[in-house]
Parts: sequence; C-alpha cells; structure tokens
Amino acid sequence: MNPTEAAELLGHAAAFDNRNPSAAAAVAWASALHDIPLDTDAKAAVAAYYTTAPQNPNERLWILPHHIRTLRSKIRSARLENFQYEPVADETPTEFMARYRGQVQAIASGRVPAPSGRLALEGGPSKRFMEELEARGWEGNRTVDEELGDTVRRAGPLGVECPACQAAIGKPCKTPGATDKHPLGKPASPRTEPASAPPRASRS
Repeated sequence: MNPTEAAELLGHAAAFDNRNPSAAAAVAWASALHDIPLDTDAKAAVAAYYTTAPQNPNERLWILPHHIRTLRSKIRSARLENFQYEPVADETPTEFMARYRGQVQAIASGRVPAPSGRLALEGGPSKRFMEELEARGWEGNRTVDEELGDTVRRAGPLGVECPACQAAIGKPCKTPGATDKHPLGKPASPRTEPASAPPRASRS
C-alpha cells in the first residue's frame, strides 16, 4: 500500500469515526501496511472493526493499522475453512507448491468461490473386508446379551442381588439393621464411644 492508497483507506475510515486524515497519517499508514494491498478486504476490515461495540461504552473506537492487518487476515482465512487441495496426476513437488499457492490465493481473495462444505467419505467397508475381520475374531457388530445387561443396570450395592437375604436388584437388604450407608448384607458394627474419664478430684 502506498501513501495514495493509504489516504483512500483513511478516508474510508473517516466515514465511521469522523477523523481528519492528513498527508502525514497517510505516509505513516503506508509504512505500517507496506505489504497489504488496498483491496475490498482491507476496506471490509474497517467495516468489521466498527461493527463490534467497544468493551467500555464510554470509549471511542479508533482503528489503527494493526487492526486492518488482523481483521483482513481473518476475513481471508474464513474463506479457506473448507479448502482442500485439488491435485493433478504425476505432478512434481514444484508443480504442487505452485498449484497449491495458486488455489489458496484464488479462494482467499474471493476470486474463486469458497467451498461450501467439507468433503465426506462415502460408502462403507466391503462385505469381504467385514468377513475377514470377523474371521480374525472381531465382534464389533455383536449385540449385548440381555442376561448380561440385567446385571449392570445399576451401579453400587443395589445393582446385584443381596447375597445375605436374596433381596432383588434395586431393593434394600432385608437384614435387620441395614442402613442407607450399608444396604448390602450385615451393616458395619457401630463405633463404641470411649468411656468418659472419671471426674478429677478437687483440691482442698
């Protein structure tokens, strides 16, 4: 971007923030954006900056050259989100790099429409492939035995039949004295409190 182009970009920004661009500002912006062209993406970066409200409502938005660089890069990267390189048969590494960069540049700049969706794998494994897997012991398509499923319906002590009183799954133990903390079998023995110490003799 040269000073003349930077002056045009500053005039575009002035439509949003009412700044008074000067020749000195144009030279400074051209120096900061020397590798950024004045294109529709650079102007779109200005609009994107002023689309978002400031964090502090009392703060005034004021775009700077680094905002142009960052937002323009995001705009171009968004077009490449679903990009996948289209190779050519028997291409050399040099040809690959040239074609890859050309496709990326064409899509990022908007000259070529961006891909609308990701490519998806189609079809499934062949019947022969599945037979070979099963011949080697693969059981990925087997269903769980219903009887096995009954034994894992509930986690914890109530997930199995009580071995002491044969209470059904999900039912508390029938043994007298069972508690919520000890629902299976005999409850834990209660803790015995230590005997209180004898009163101390008073001094005369």
